[in-house]
Amino acid sequence: MKQTFTKSQAAVVSLTCTYKLLLCFSILFVTSFQLSAQDSVQLIMPPDSLKRNYSYKPVTKHQLNEPITDPNHFLLTPKQIKKRVKTIAIINVGGYSAAMVGLYAAWYKNYPQTHFHSFNDVNEWKGIDKIGHAYSAYAESKASMELWRWTGIGRKKRILLGGLSGAAYQTVIETLDGFSAQWGWSWADFASNCLGSGLIVGQELAWDEQRVQFKFSFHKKTYNDPALNKRSDKIFGSSGAERFLKDYNSQTYWLSANIKSFFPDSKMPAWLSFSIGTGVEGVFGADNNIGKDENGNIIFDGTNYKRYRQWYLAPDIDLTKIKTKKKGIKLLLQIANIVKFPMPALEYGKGKFRVHAVYF
Repeated sequence: MKQTFTKSQAAVVSLTCTYKLLLCFSILFVTSFQLSAQDSVQLIMPPDSLKRNYSYKPVTKHQLNEPITDPNHFLLTPKQIKKRVKTIAIINVGGYSAAMVGLYAAWYKNYPQTHFHSFNDVNEWKGIDKIGHAYSAYAESKASMELWRWTGIGRKKRILLGGLSGAAYQTVIETLDGFSAQWGWSWADFASNCLGSGLIVGQELAWDEQRVQFKFSFHKKTYNDPALNKRSDKIFGSSGAERFLKDYNSQTYWLSANIKSFFPDSKMPAWLSFSIGTGVEGVFGADNNIGKDENGNIIFDGTNYKRYRQWYLAPDIDLTKIKTKKKGIKLLLQIANIVKFPMPALEYGKGKFRVHAVYF
């Protein structure tokens, strides 16, 4: 027999589930981060370029077995590394916990909870939400990995701890979905999360850099038909922030390849990239463009609007290749680089090509 929940009961169950998961997540991350700082000290001579500019300090034993790509390996003592590890662990756990509490308040508390279950949503929203999952995991992993780079821990540990963070964060959210009566655990979402984190981990292990960047762009859509604007406000939200997160018709996701990274002997500028993007149009419901009220009555019929995918080709700018000695500016460029730079673009959709002078 299906169990029913009042709104207050659902809120309590969801909040309890959220706090339990956050506690487990916190213990897991603190433990793993503490272990990553426990390597015994070994003496390794730094490259000549660093010896000329910095006084030598001992670093950890993992450097004996892997390439050294992070200067902090040579500039920090094990005690300093351990202190930075604790700092970043607190930032990761505290920031993520706050985000999850906010997510619960904005989302899960308004819906009833049930036993853990899965559902198949692979065909919803023409698949663009799955790309969004992969992008979110990639962006979260990238931010986390750069924080771990600052700590000075070993290269592989930095890549795995930071690179897999996105998939870990998203999996906790997916677990919450699994207890929600309105949704469920989605294997397609889980696979997308792993794909996003895998993209950053694989490139770092292979090249020590992100030659292919996962990027995002957004432009708020408005329609001449008032019914479409009303429908968009209902399912995607009326505010700019809600549309930014939910309006699939306004989002474009890109894979941006840096040309110079693949062809180092070419005369191409280091910042020039080539991007392939995709988005959707005419999507006003998960499976179809029919909207119904709680009683099953049709309140929106958009079957005359074609649901289709769009594809884009465009140049791009790799902001991380812009040279600067300012650490703050370099960090801002790293963060901004997850967004596609506005450039001319060629679009293909509904069997036709279209040229955009500037597309974002």
